[in-house]
Amino acid sequence: MNLHIFKSVAELNENLIAYVIEIANKTITSKGRFDFVLTGGNSPKELYKELSTTFKDKVDWTKVYFFFGDERYVLPEHKDYNGLMAKENLFNNLQTPEDHIFYIDTTLPPVDSAKAYKAALDKHFNGEEIVFDLILLGMGDDAHTASIFPETELVKSIHPTVEAVWVEKLDTFRISLTAPLINKAKNIAFITFGENKANALNHVIADEQKDYFIYPAQLIKPLNGNLDWFVDDKATSFLDL
Repeated sequence: MNLHIFKSVAELNENLIAYVIEIANKTITSKGRFDFVLTGGNSPKELYKELSTTFKDKVDWTKVYFFFGDERYVLPEHKDYNGLMAKENLFNNLQTPEDHIFYIDTTLPPVDSAKAYKAALDKHFNGEEIVFDLILLGMGDDAHTASIFPETELVKSIHPTVEAVWVEKLDTFRISLTAPLINKAKNIAFITFGENKANALNHVIADEQKDYFIYPAQLIKPLNGNLDWFVDDKATSFLDL
């Protein structure tokens, strides 16, 4: 695990962009395409804007396929839909073809939505093991990541798949990659900033005795890949560095 600490979110984004570009280009050179899983929410908006405008010419985006680590169970036109956020801040700028974007279909019932997404992944990977080249993850102040929330059934999942999960405190369903599927990735990068994340970050990184049910981000441990945390000073205020 590599912990990268920056004095500002702008500096964090600048370094994370360089990291994404380097992995994308190396992967495209070696295997001809780049399978890239996006994180949702507000944290990556500026990252996506910069990557798709200022740094647009640094990657051959025609060879990039985009996926989502999780999705909120709202209709695709809803403002909270992660796919819409990515479309407005990334895909539109890159003019990404629709067949290079793997949206999660939330017009289906939750369980069917999860099954359909897993089927789409299986087809893209030709029935072979699903190993993403890079997964971006956020972390909430409750230590959830993707839609693996504390004290939910998804914390217990042992299968590398896609699942629907009921999140009681949000009174809604979410669709998410499971931790075992995430952990198959070649590279995983967390983007985490703000003092409200400090307590969770301290538990996730520093606790010797793990409590996955309470701090689900502790589940993220790549089997054969790299794990990097891109954080700001404020998020590390509880860590003993």
